[in-house]
Amino acid sequence: MASFSRNDCGDSRSQLTVAVLGCGYWGPNLARNFFRIPWCDLKAVCDPDSDRLADMGARFPGVQCVPESSKVLSDPEIDAVVIATPVQYHYALAKSALVSGKHVLIEKPMASSATECEELIQIAAEKGLTLMVGHTFLYSEAVSVINEKIISGDIGDVLYINAQRLNLGLFQKDINVAWDLAPHDLSIILHLLRDTPETINCQGNAHISADVEDVTNMSLTFPGNRFATVQSSWIEPRKVRQMTIVGTKGMIVYDDVQQREKIRIFDTRVDKPPHYESYADFHYSYHYGDSYCPRLDQREPLQTQCEHFLDCIQKGARPLTSGEDGLQIVEILEKSSESLRANGVPIAVVAPNTSVAERGSQSPSCVA
Repeated sequence: MASFSRNDCGDSRSQLTVAVLGCGYWGPNLARNFFRIPWCDLKAVCDPDSDRLADMGARFPGVQCVPESSKVLSDPEIDAVVIATPVQYHYALAKSALVSGKHVLIEKPMASSATECEELIQIAAEKGLTLMVGHTFLYSEAVSVINEKIISGDIGDVLYINAQRLNLGLFQKDINVAWDLAPHDLSIILHLLRDTPETINCQGNAHISADVEDVTNMSLTFPGNRFATVQSSWIEPRKVRQMTIVGTKGMIVYDDVQQREKIRIFDTRVDKPPHYESYADFHYSYHYGDSYCPRLDQREPLQTQCEHFLDCIQKGARPLTSGEDGLQIVEILEKSSESLRANGVPIAVVAPNTSVAERGSQSPSCVA
């Protein structure tokens, strides 16, 4: 197993000490990025599995490998905790960390319920701590470019967004596929549309494990006659990570599986005649223009996310993916579960206190 060396580059920012809780699928990626940040001291990683800890010790020399989270949470030298455990442990670990005065980054989804999210947000606010959720795709160059194209009006008004996130596994036991995969797409959709959905309906089936849906189709309606669809699956033969954004002047296809040409922008639209006196005079006009792939920075989004977390701590700034954003995703997931239990009946969504328009205008550069 390859090991990593700390980056010795100088940096004017003060050092922050971080610990990562959970060394399963995603925790090692988080540890790798924090280990490499010059102004970060990755002091400890934590997991009850001794084999995982042995692997982490080989990867990251000098980092403490701790089997019990209580030792990390009680360590006064640790400034921030990163939680990459199964969802059922997010709330308890995050609450303990915040109560102990530590800043917290939680992987998606933020918690198992909106009530839990609200409590974490309140504790963080009372203690003046940074609470951030790992909606990693909002830190990608691809999503930033798409956002810029929408803001600039290059594709006109967005009519609808269609998202597909499909693969074979990884099966979860405590959450269904919507809770597992859809947060990625939901975070992108809310960021791009800068609005709160009015209704959500969700349909799905459990084919492998009883009562754990492995295929779901979610539809969200937005003000202005806009809508979005999110298809999630653990039982597809191909890995699909694709999103189509359709506007009145153009369209964008975002394929995250592609290594280089992740975005293709189409100068394609359908126009109808403004005036016509009879059916014979009515003809749709199909415009087929050029398409192109903008050049994207190949920087790892997770690196940007980890640096953003540390920057927000030092500046006392609100993260791009704050606790309030994590709460909104969990509220949508709760409504999707309610719709699933009601055989796909649309469920109304209550608008949050903080508008998505305000949050969507932010970038990974912290705004105090």
